[in-house]
Amino acid sequence: MDSQKDLVNHLINTNVLHSPEVIRAFLDIDRCDFVRNYNSYATYEDFPLSIGNSQTISQPTTVAMMLEMLSPKQGNSILDIGSGSGWTTAMLAYIAGQEGFVIGLERVDELVEFGSNNLDKYHFNNAKILKATDKLGIEGKKFDRILVSASAQEFPTELTHQLKPGGKLVIPVKNSIFEITKIEDDELKIIEHYGFVFVPLVYK
Repeated sequence: MDSQKDLVNHLINTNVLHSPEVIRAFLDIDRCDFVRNYNSYATYEDFPLSIGNSQTISQPTTVAMMLEMLSPKQGNSILDIGSGSGWTTAMLAYIAGQEGFVIGLERVDELVEFGSNNLDKYHFNNAKILKATDKLGIEGKKFDRILVSASAQEFPTELTHQLKPGGKLVIPVKNSIFEITKIEDDELKIIEHYGFVFVPLVYK
């Protein structure tokens, strides 16, 4: 595929992308701004690419599926854990708009800088990438949406406490993606999607 438009058309034709707001984000936030120069030849191919430090910018199909599950909306407060290249952070900031905000978290200093520099290309004032601590997420804050882009070995219940009622969490656990909606403080709706591979989630 030669362009972001070609990539988006592929994702639409394979029934992965369908929400207008997610499609617009994919069209306007170009993957080429988030890949390393040594991988630029494969920018628009549908597979993950190394961004260094044993991390990747995820396969576009997987990113599209997770954003569709997350269903971000304008005005949402969003936490993006494992922001890596900053691509998902930028798309989420685009969707959330000026009435919302996005915080990306990344453990690797080099990738905090890389992702932040990539995010700066779009001049968002509603998004930032921070260095993650040894606590998962941001204790004491609650979000409308939480996206995790690395695989946990077991489900981290602490993230559900950082969701507002009606909020959604999308997280890989082992080789599944869990789509979780918080109905009330003590009630969760959980859907498991099987058959994925991610880099491991490290936070301790």
